[in-house]
Amino acid sequence: MKNIKITTAILSISMLFASVSCDRYLDINEDPNNISIDKVTPNELLPVGITSTYAKQSQTLNRFASVVMNSTAGNSLVYGAPFIDDYKPNVSNTFYNDVWDNIFRGIANFEKVITYNDPGNQYVQHKAIAKIMKANYVQILTDLYGDMPYSQAFKGQDNLTPKYDKGEDIYKASIADIDNAIELFESGLGDTPTSDIVFHGDNDKWIAFANTLKLRFLLRMSNVTGDLAAYRDQKLASLSGADFIDEDVLENPGYSAANDAQQNPFTNFYVYVSSGTRAANYSINVASEHMAIVLNGNPGGDSRPVYQKFNTIVDGRRSRMFTLVGGEVSGIRQGNLPGQPGVPTAISRFNYGITIGAGTPTTTREYVEMASAKSGCIMTRAESKFLQAEAALRYPSLFSNAAGNFTTAVTASYSFFGASGSAAYLTAIQNVAGLGWTGTDANKLEAIMTQKWIALTGVNPEQSFFDYTRTGFPVTPLATIASNPKPNRLIYPLSEYIGNASNVPAISNADVFSKNQFTPFWARN
Repeated sequence: MKNIKITTAILSISMLFASVSCDRYLDINEDPNNISIDKVTPNELLPVGITSTYAKQSQTLNRFASVVMNSTAGNSLVYGAPFIDDYKPNVSNTFYNDVWDNIFRGIANFEKVITYNDPGNQYVQHKAIAKIMKANYVQILTDLYGDMPYSQAFKGQDNLTPKYDKGEDIYKASIADIDNAIELFESGLGDTPTSDIVFHGDNDKWIAFANTLKLRFLLRMSNVTGDLAAYRDQKLASLSGADFIDEDVLENPGYSAANDAQQNPFTNFYVYVSSGTRAANYSINVASEHMAIVLNGNPGGDSRPVYQKFNTIVDGRRSRMFTLVGGEVSGIRQGNLPGQPGVPTAISRFNYGITIGAGTPTTTREYVEMASAKSGCIMTRAESKFLQAEAALRYPSLFSNAAGNFTTAVTASYSFFGASGSAAYLTAIQNVAGLGWTGTDANKLEAIMTQKWIALTGVNPEQSFFDYTRTGFPVTPLATIASNPKPNRLIYPLSEYIGNASNVPAISNADVFSKNQFTPFWARN
């Protein structure tokens, strides 16, 4: 299929949902460019929803999760004392509030596709895709914030102040949407979407991705009890023997270096703008000392227990993930300033494996072209395999091949980054508890979460943050200036306290760091 270019006309459709408060961006009747909403079909709405949600996932959500999971740090050599709020962390209603605002707007596009009047069943497959993508991003928001508007949301003028639904009810509704999407695909109804910028009309792949996303939902619920546990187990049983996605789930509407608006949004934010000038966030976002020690195999013999399992194991992905300084990844200790420990004079930044994938440019211009055209990653094959490994570890009566899926996941991560040496690395870790597939089930769970954290660095790191909140793995140090532990959730954005004040829960900073009724339901136990 021909790629759909991101044009000004298409991007203007997303402006239909642009505003600062919940009541405004749920109102899809405004059109600043005089395009009637009635003339916008699912064929246009679907790719806009996919690209706009990925854009925010790849930019500031990526930054938040990378810093909170100690994969990256702020460049204190250049910026003085960056990321103070992240390091403390000081969580408020303005802390990464753009994540909620922008992803919520993107979900509104999916909802418009789902509710589009379609008496002739022309857009059945579009609706199925929209339900899957809506579930994917609703899960991210629910995992970040807990309860949120859902059942009354996206109704525009019919309800400007939607109520907040419980996270567990949103999970159940999202899983029901996934199940219904699979039924719609299997019905054979509807036209093949010409605007499918992910699988290009391959329904089997959409069904496999839907199964994998459903598995992610259910594994997130691994610690729930009572009726929720019974629900989880019943839904897990329905996935036994299902097909899961066996490739990277990528979106690409025609990214290119033609102009800034057509670039992959990660590239425009972190790497280069289309002219070849470094992006605004290139200098501030660098490797953390923690990530450097892990990838370099703890060459300095750091005695902290968190590093002992990495001793002498040099990760073959390191030169693809980060630029090398003196043959090694060089990172900054979160919270420290020049002259303090862990702040070297030269620092590593994202390298080709993260910014391009498997390619290697030979000139700056080629780098700009390749990075700009890079597809956006919604889910990696590695994550899919790690999910299957965890499912088989926890529920061996329903799923199998835990060790094989773990091995495949690590290998897939090497391939994603364009790195060589996965076989040697797997041999090196095979007897290392918490890093390779050995030891107790707890050791193996730690290994899954540790390897997934490495594999998702710079790609989808928010999933590792959710894993940490649920399992306590991987263990990562706090910044030296931290006054709080890692947060269990974020606080609702200021836009909600302005536009939906009668419904938004009042969350304090203290609520973020303790287990209580505001903690995402799956993390309370």
